Amino acid sequence: MEKKPQNKAQKRRDFIQKSSRLSLLIGLGGLTGLVIPKTKTDEWVWQIDPFECTQCGRCADECVMSPSAVKCVHAYDLCGFCDLCGGFFKPGVTNLNTAAENQLCPTSAIQRKFIEEPFFEFTINETLCIGCGKCVKGCSSFGNGSLHLQIRHDRCLNCNQCSIARNCPSDAIKRVPADQPYNIKGDFTNSKIEAH
Repeated sequence: MEKKPQNKAQKRRDFIQKSSRLSLLIGLGGLTGLVIPKTKTDEWVWQIDPFECTQCGRCADECVMSPSAVKCVHAYDLCGFCDLCGGFFKPGVTNLNTAAENQLCPTSAIQRKFIEEPFFEFTINETLCIGCGKCVKGCSSFGNGSLHLQIRHDRCLNCNQCSIARNCPSDAIKRVPADQPYNIKGDFTNSKIEAH
């Protein structure tokens, strides 16, 4: 089948139409770029203020991540390394063994290690932690509050509208600068959580 040759006027009309459409698309794209400012979501991240947190348990349920991006962290410089830790043992426990029925954490995310009489070190296994805040509540009620909740940014999606923040009864979750992403009790100048 032989193609009919197009005349010069036809070719020129097609060229002008295509060029006009392309110019219009480029113009709209540039105008959209001016009208809708680009936001950098990595400049601000969500974080929990440990002094406003009431350990309501919603961090475990409301996060879009499963398990939650909220984890318990330990401010070691505040800890008393107590034999009877309010964040580790259930209230009223008299037998201080580490059996699961005596532990406050439902997933056994807190490990207890003997240092010397009468001191114990408590570490958090973040892979087991679900962010329920039971240990934090116990530590705040019967201890010095060295256990507290923080949003871990290696897990957090940094959603535009954090579902935990939207449901937090104490408004403890706020945007903080990304270069200071953690609110650690004890040493607020240290923006990095110790890996334990």
